[in-house]
Amino acid sequence: MAQYSSAFAPSSNLLQRYYTNAIELRATLEDFRFTTTIPHTQPAALHTFAGKVENGIIQKFGSKDTQRVIDSWRLLDKEYEHREFFGKEGTDPQTSDCYQYAHSYVPGLTVKPFWDIDEIPWTQKLAKSYKEIRKEFLDVTKDMKKLQQDGNNVWAGALTEEAGGYGEGWSTLVLKDRGIWDEVNCNLFPKTSKAVSKCGIPATEVFFACMKPNTDIKLHSDFTNFVLTSHLAIDIPESGNNKCRLTIGDETRQWINGEVMVFDTSLMHDAVNEADSTRYILMARIWHPDLTEVERNALQYIYDCLSVPELLDDNEQVRRAAQEEIEILRNFPILQAATSGFGGAKTSSKKKKKAKR
Repeated sequence: MAQYSSAFAPSSNLLQRYYTNAIELRATLEDFRFTTTIPHTQPAALHTFAGKVENGIIQKFGSKDTQRVIDSWRLLDKEYEHREFFGKEGTDPQTSDCYQYAHSYVPGLTVKPFWDIDEIPWTQKLAKSYKEIRKEFLDVTKDMKKLQQDGNNVWAGALTEEAGGYGEGWSTLVLKDRGIWDEVNCNLFPKTSKAVSKCGIPATEVFFACMKPNTDIKLHSDFTNFVLTSHLAIDIPESGNNKCRLTIGDETRQWINGEVMVFDTSLMHDAVNEADSTRYILMARIWHPDLTEVERNALQYIYDCLSVPELLDDNEQVRRAAQEEIEILRNFPILQAATSGFGGAKTSSKKKKKAKR
């Protein structure tokens, strides 16, 4: 199961295992000039973890409406990597970075570097909550020692031995992971958590992310095409002066305080903070808009099976208990009365979870 757990994990986790430095990646991109051919797939053996997950999808959602998800799961089991060039007409593939690179890949989804937020209603709702979110964030993070003490995995980095090139400058504070809310951290940031929930963001992950001054994030892919990435710019040093920039494929934009961006990180991308202070954003991984509700539910079911493998147990009673556990975990947490702690809310007594990032 470990193979699938790492390969189908949220993209921030994938970076830890699959990141390659820019020199190695540029050599690899030479092989991207041609679209890879999607292989024909067969069902996995039923007794295997992959086979049990596929059978569970069919039993819960049917095969007709989830075929793209089933194909995606089978391709992952075959260790397929989708590589395709999406540069504009006339762009030289030898000098362009506009390549999609995904091994968690659902066929047939629209690809574009940045999405028009005017076509995504919840982005306007989130932007309207900017001042409230920013104030709470700055209030809560003023006392970093207390935040580290009371929070879960506060400013956990993506840096591992395998991901050394990704850099020490980027780290996260998680509110939601694989569809499951972090009760402890949500109670530290209750206004932000409520705002995210009320906006109706179709998010599988939500977290604050910081990027230290004078650092960069090297060229990479997040390896998953069925989620897009959203940023709400919370605290951008020298906002508007082009010091903090994000490049998706061949298109570069700067973060501006209070603005929301939605983009596709299955395309090669990098980022830079050239300012002398830290950049902070509220980041979300969101289901791709082309996915149907049934497909989203089927993909979430895969995440659930990775988190709680007992969902696939042969014993019906065990499966039922696991399903109840998942439903409880996915519910928006009960936020404590505003008496003490960060953000005007009491710190939850729930036991801290082990680091996931």
